[in-house]
Amino acid sequence: MLDPKNPARRWHDMGGDTAGPIPDMDAPGEDHDFSLWEKRVDALMIIGSAKGYFTVDGLRRVLEDMGEDAFEKMTYYERWIASINQNLIEGGAYTTADLAEKMAEVSARGKTYGDASAGS
Repeated sequence: MLDPKNPARRWHDMGGDTAGPIPDMDAPGEDHDFSLWEKRVDALMIIGSAKGYFTVDGLRRVLEDMGEDAFEKMTYYERWIASINQNLIEGGAYTTADLAEKMAEVSARGKTYGDASAGS
């Protein structure tokens, strides 16, 4: 979708726009460690790419096609896992039915790792 203010640019093209203040990650109380699931998204991206399921261009295509709303409401890693998932489906790693079945299986384990291990 094109940017209505500048039809020559798509909405995600922020080049030249004012970005606002940059957070100081070295400030006291600021922690920039990644959560476990974010690290897993990174690992999945590396593995999926190495196995030939997608390219950087494929990932970017899905990210850019998500629309402005996704960039406003989703976190960085939520957008990335959505793009990786779409590319893995398109690449034939699994189907949406396979994913739904696995998600139901994981959901049945419980909401936390503690719940899942208690059932073992």
